[in-house]
Amino acid sequence: MKAASWFVYLLRCADGTLYTGITTDPDRRLAEHNAGSGARYTRARRPVELVHLEPAADRADASRRELAIKKLPRAAKLVLAGR
Repeated sequence: MKAASWFVYLLRCADGTLYTGITTDPDRRLAEHNAGSGARYTRARRPVELVHLEPAADRADASRRELAIKKLPRAAKLVLAGR
């Protein structure tokens, strides 16, 4: 079985908000967010903390799951975040 090459992640920002994204390299992407070179949303809300990570079979699956997570109510996202 091939290892996942795409991941869906959930970040908790310093202001308590949540951000969802996809990547092929979670460690690199987290570093980018915390360095201010990630998404515009997270630049003003640093530092960010990775609170959920799940593998996806491919980019299309990762994008579909990202959209599904974004549509969840905040309470459901907090459950994913382990809170």
